[in-house]
Amino acid sequence: MKIRSFLSFPPSPAAAVLLTLIVLIYHPAAAQKLTVANLKCAYQAHPLGVQTRTPALSWELRSSRRNVRQTAYRILVSDSRKGLDQNIGNAWDSGKVQSDASIQVSYAGSALQPARSYYWKVKTWDNGSGISEWSASGEWQMGLFGKADWQGARWIAYDQLPAERVTVLPVDGAKDTYRDNNVLPLLRKPFTPKKQPTKATLFISGLGQFEAYLNGQKIGNHFLDPGWTKYDQHAQYVTFDVTNLVKSGPNALGVMLGNGFYYVPAVKERYRKLKSAFGHPKLICRLALTYADGSHEDVVSDPTWRTAAGPVTFSSIYGGEDYNATLEQAGWATAAFQDKSWRPVVAVDGPPQLVAQEQEPLRVFDTFKAQSTTQAQPGKWVYDFGQNASGIIEIQVKGQRGDTVRITPAELLGADKTVTQKNTGRGFYFTYILKGSGVETWRPRFTYYGFRYAQVEGGAPKGQPNPKNRPEILNLTALHTRNSAASAGSFSCSNDLLNRTNTLIDWAIKSNLASVMTDCPHREKLGWLEQTHLMGGSLRYGYDMATLCRKTLADMRASQTADGLVPEIAPEFVKFEWGGDMFRDSPEWGSASIILPWYVYQWYGDRQVLAENYDMMRRYVAYLGTKAQGHMLAQGLGDWYDLGPKPPGVSQLTPMGVTGTATYYYDLTILAQIARLLGKNDEASAYEKLGTEVKTAFNAKFFNPQTKQYATGSQTANAMAVYMGLVAPADKAAVVENIVQDLRTRDNALTAGDIGYRYLLRVLEDAGRSDVIFAMNNRADVPGYGYQLAHGATALTESWAALPTVSNNHLMLGHLTEWFYSGLAGIRPADGSVAFNRIDIRPEPVGDVTSAKTSHLSPYGLIATDWKKSASSFELTVTIPANTTATIYLPAPASARVTEGGQPLEKHPELESLGFAEGRARIRAGSGTYHFEVGSTL
Repeated sequence: MKIRSFLSFPPSPAAAVLLTLIVLIYHPAAAQKLTVANLKCAYQAHPLGVQTRTPALSWELRSSRRNVRQTAYRILVSDSRKGLDQNIGNAWDSGKVQSDASIQVSYAGSALQPARSYYWKVKTWDNGSGISEWSASGEWQMGLFGKADWQGARWIAYDQLPAERVTVLPVDGAKDTYRDNNVLPLLRKPFTPKKQPTKATLFISGLGQFEAYLNGQKIGNHFLDPGWTKYDQHAQYVTFDVTNLVKSGPNALGVMLGNGFYYVPAVKERYRKLKSAFGHPKLICRLALTYADGSHEDVVSDPTWRTAAGPVTFSSIYGGEDYNATLEQAGWATAAFQDKSWRPVVAVDGPPQLVAQEQEPLRVFDTFKAQSTTQAQPGKWVYDFGQNASGIIEIQVKGQRGDTVRITPAELLGADKTVTQKNTGRGFYFTYILKGSGVETWRPRFTYYGFRYAQVEGGAPKGQPNPKNRPEILNLTALHTRNSAASAGSFSCSNDLLNRTNTLIDWAIKSNLASVMTDCPHREKLGWLEQTHLMGGSLRYGYDMATLCRKTLADMRASQTADGLVPEIAPEFVKFEWGGDMFRDSPEWGSASIILPWYVYQWYGDRQVLAENYDMMRRYVAYLGTKAQGHMLAQGLGDWYDLGPKPPGVSQLTPMGVTGTATYYYDLTILAQIARLLGKNDEASAYEKLGTEVKTAFNAKFFNPQTKQYATGSQTANAMAVYMGLVAPADKAAVVENIVQDLRTRDNALTAGDIGYRYLLRVLEDAGRSDVIFAMNNRADVPGYGYQLAHGATALTESWAALPTVSNNHLMLGHLTEWFYSGLAGIRPADGSVAFNRIDIRPEPVGDVTSAKTSHLSPYGLIATDWKKSASSFELTVTIPANTTATIYLPAPASARVTEGGQPLEKHPELESLGFAEGRARIRAGSGTYHFEVGSTL
């Protein structure tokens, strides 16, 4: 049974905004008041460790008055809360700025100082002569810009990996030259501050992962800090406000280190996907103390720290974790602990650059109790948690000192009903050695897995026969861990299969949001790049992905090679050489370096992301040019995992060259637009010219003007040609019709794979053929989402057919979620819009769906649709945020009667009727909540 009390959880941001709107609507006195809310700096409400000197500021306007547009703003920024309360912006007073900008407003005040906190607020003016009060204050704290800001902190460690064993880019399949298990250390430093500080901030990086403690208390609730990076290029540090943990008198700072991707130990019988060895675990930190009189003091990592081996005796991102509770040292992170038996730390080198961890941290979210517990074989107890998800276990156990319990997680069961890791990497498990002191509770710290089942050996569940007096398992819980990106959307409709499909995909999304967007949460945990743009819409509708997208782009920049190649994985922790370069150099993957920045700009209005990544984009397109033969690209994986006659893998139905070259052309069209936005007009013209040449070559090779088919006429070939703009306008309708006919001849069964399926959906939706999308996905008899559900899947699987031989929790095929929001619910950015400043509301009531309710929290605020249809009417309630406009497309014949709030449209001067076209009544509206009804004919 899944344990979660909705009363104990705060509402999602989207729900909170909707609740505010409802309160305003039903309280007229508050409704007309213009207010400013949801202040964000660098995408976060209260960010710590802001790395840029010109952070972007954003806010939302709130008013129930319709058609509200901002006309001006004033921002105050102060380095003291008291000064801000007195309306003094000593860091920046923008003055009244005539502008409608309420997102991505760059700080333009005096130079921001490292580690300092800043306080800010906003006042706005609107198009109805409204003036808001000052907003509630926001706050951010700056990070550390360079080495000097670390105040002499050094990288320190228990020991150092010999230089000859450092491996920063291992080759997959190479034989082991050594086997070892490194020490996972504890490090500590006692200190006594001069006085009670008014502010205490810890800047810390522990590689590969760390947990920090102050006076015996764990700092924060993060999991697997810091984020994974290309450690030979840079590492992330994390910033914590620890003011409430520092006390007057003696204190102690303690850190526990794990391996993560920084070091993958070579231990027999433990699984390893790769063999990275950047170094043994190490630490750098600065505890910055500020006193009431303005003075400062720092506690930094240096050779005065002491260290000892910890109770974590094995830790691997791929192999699991072992913990020996008999090795615990009580109070080791407290000031009273005696560390005379500990050894001095070793000063070591670290990554050349430290950058702030600005993406959201991982945390523990949902908690699952076992739905059933069975003894599959003598001594092997299998717990079924009912949900395949990323995470760890927590065990409560009672037994004798030295007793050992092993827990093996898995997605699937074998024929003998024990767990199997055949499809996810054999040799991942957790081991706990009891200390024998009553009830003991433990959870792993430095690794995780994707699993539904957990098999316990060496113990027996409470209340079960236990003739050998093994440890008693009092409780075993599954803890779902993921990146804590905020929820940004919700979807539901009247069709149960579509709702369950949405949930299926959502569990794969949540399970693969770590500090990178992973392919799966078990055997690889790697940042395969194609999903960052192909799954981008599905991800961004449901979650605030801005900071993780920016981090992903930093990983690409760090992984780009000297010749311009962006490898298929970032951070590139391994070089796959089997199959030549097909698993390193595939344009559909590497082109994320161009497509993702563009999508981030379009979705969040982040123009800076284009400038930051322009050099990477330019270099990658130049690299593709060196690989092209007659402007054609044929390398890579093609439409990976499409449905052909053979087991899934490399493209079967679409010839190599179609997807790669189409993506190359798409890169060039995007890069030309970016170049113009950045004022690089000559470069834009060059990209446009090259794009024209690629388009000509593509059509000459692949287009059949008689049949209007591309290449083999596969769903992927035709759809990508249409979506990328490679099809001549006169031929577009015929090519789309060929797609539809291909589906019809297959009884609406899909064949497109990882690369093509998203474009298939987009082309059909854009052509007004959501009815075909519905027919393709409202079924369970052929490989697809319904088929996976019918075969017991609880998270999206790697293959359309839910094969037990591959991953059963995989991100890459979840493109239908985008259609749930943009097609079925009808929330779409208008062509050319930025950050949803112009919105298309175009619901698609197809098939047997009679209602759909959806919301998305855009950068400007909540967008929501709620529609219902009957045999004689169609109703739509829609919410449009302030400072935006929308065009609403209601399904209605030209003779239909359309009303809003029960009144004819002409009674609403704030609405503009745009007439009827293609079976739709078109209405232009500003902000507000509207209720439209389409009734019987006039």
